[in-house]
Amino acid sequence: MKKDKVVEIEEAVVRFAGDSGDGMQLTGSLFSDSTAFAGNDFATFPDFPSEIRAPQGTVSGVSGFQIHFGHKSIYTTGDLADVLVAMNPASLIANLKWVKNDAILIVNSDEFTDKNLEKAGYLTNPLDDETLSGHLVVQVPLNTLTYEAVKELDLDNKSVMKSKNMFALGIIFYLFNRDYTKTYSFFENKFKKNPLVVEANKKVLQAGYNFAETLEVIKNTFRIEKAELEKGRYRNVTGNQATAWGLMAAAERSGRNLFLGSYPITPATDILQELAKHKQFTCITQQAEDEIAGIVSTIGASYAGSMAVTTTSGPGLSLKSEAIGLAVMTELPMVIVDVQRGGPSTGLPTKSEQSDLMQALYGRNGDAPVIVIAATSATDAFYSAYEAAKLAMEHMTPVILLTDGSIGNGSEVFKIIKTADLPPINPPIAKANDPEYKPYKRNPQTLARQWAIPGTPGLRHRLGGLEKEDITGNVSHDPLNHEKMMQLRQEKVDKVADFIPELKIDGNEGADLLVVGWGSTYGVLMTTVEEMQNEGKSVSMVQFKHIMPLPKNVREVFSKFKKIVVCENNMGQFVNYLRMQLPEFRYEQYNKVQGLPFMVSELKQKFESLLNE
Repeated sequence: MKKDKVVEIEEAVVRFAGDSGDGMQLTGSLFSDSTAFAGNDFATFPDFPSEIRAPQGTVSGVSGFQIHFGHKSIYTTGDLADVLVAMNPASLIANLKWVKNDAILIVNSDEFTDKNLEKAGYLTNPLDDETLSGHLVVQVPLNTLTYEAVKELDLDNKSVMKSKNMFALGIIFYLFNRDYTKTYSFFENKFKKNPLVVEANKKVLQAGYNFAETLEVIKNTFRIEKAELEKGRYRNVTGNQATAWGLMAAAERSGRNLFLGSYPITPATDILQELAKHKQFTCITQQAEDEIAGIVSTIGASYAGSMAVTTTSGPGLSLKSEAIGLAVMTELPMVIVDVQRGGPSTGLPTKSEQSDLMQALYGRNGDAPVIVIAATSATDAFYSAYEAAKLAMEHMTPVILLTDGSIGNGSEVFKIIKTADLPPINPPIAKANDPEYKPYKRNPQTLARQWAIPGTPGLRHRLGGLEKEDITGNVSHDPLNHEKMMQLRQEKVDKVADFIPELKIDGNEGADLLVVGWGSTYGVLMTTVEEMQNEGKSVSMVQFKHIMPLPKNVREVFSKFKKIVVCENNMGQFVNYLRMQLPEFRYEQYNKVQGLPFMVSELKQKFESLLNE
């Protein structure tokens, strides 16, 4: 049938939800790819349980994927969804609180059986009562129609049901006027060894698209024009992919081979897997037997002259703490990527939290200072990884790069750049037979010692975990030398403030309220502050990327504002760090520790209450 019209809209939020085995992450990723092809800006939020296989049809087993896309710049994954795809009753009941009052609900009516309704906790069928009033409910017998689409193919029931998510994707492609045929190449690459599966997925995807075209309940379709992006080539990239690419770019720019020694851990494993694909870029990856083996192999690689990296999450960072102290003592360059998750202990493995800041800053025996920086988005993870490697090698010290689950698993539009356009990286590599070489002789500007690659003529030296004598590197138990070396290691990290950008204010100096964030809160804070500024509210914002050391102008910036509120997804780690570093200021704080990002609506409510006090 012919639809009434195509409605032009600025932005939309779509949420896919189903059982863990329903392929919602893949469905969302494929729609994200189509969004990149369409030229929209976007941000995604994968939300899935930590259980390997939660009980089928239960709320605890619901997996979700949300994408916010639009014609304008997109900084957040969206508060509430305009469209929800619910593959069963459990996914519906678990996600109704995340949709707008007038959302489009596409539900798999075949799954709304008495047994499944009971599993989900429904007393009555929401498709028959008033539960979904106000929403446009599109009931689709997905299972039946999927079978119908592939009835001519010789497929077993299990294989058929694995492709039902593609029927749902076809409906969404139709709803937003997308070219579904561009997804065919994914099937052809993914299932190239099984042509029957390729054909089945193509048929089911097209069947979903065609079915949506016949539905009378869908009166309109929607179109979002291309975003006004800089000219160039773009692609969809997750934060973990971007981190891996930033590390590879830094290895190429510095002329060092890249070594990654890591133990798989959620949500950081994808970095290891991505780098393992790129041996052609001199990437050497080792899947170690545990976290300690991962980092000590990394120390060895750094000593041997490689750009050395280890990746982990909060529990793994705890296990690496002693070895990080060894890297501090030996003053070897290393990047430790911590993709944070909900803690403590095993905590919430698949949920995001800014949980490890204090551990990154102070979680080692003795005073063992390291550089700490935090990526602000999935695409910024590329640049933050590159900068972390640059700072580590040029200043001869470990750097902890903090991302988190929302960055690592989330995806955005990434503009492909040339490695040659990135800032140069110049490691202080000692020259052969240098008569002036001493293991702990330092550059007066950076206090970094030289990097003596083993096997270089005339540079024999030894390193280890015992305290070293200044200049010579000999083992020393002299108390005054120990104090001097402790001060030098701290001063070396402090001097990094001369090589990082100053803090930038988004908004007017002297506004009534300064919003302060760090790391992954950037997008939602920026969106909130911009909306309030457009409403005439006196609000400005700063976002910290460099944490140890802080930018040089922080005190000057803070002194310009009447009120300061620090927002973070933990109990207040950064605000307490600021209280230690800059105690002369009074800080309000706003914290959310639910394994979920801030919502614009809740931030606006908090900021307005502070303005009205």
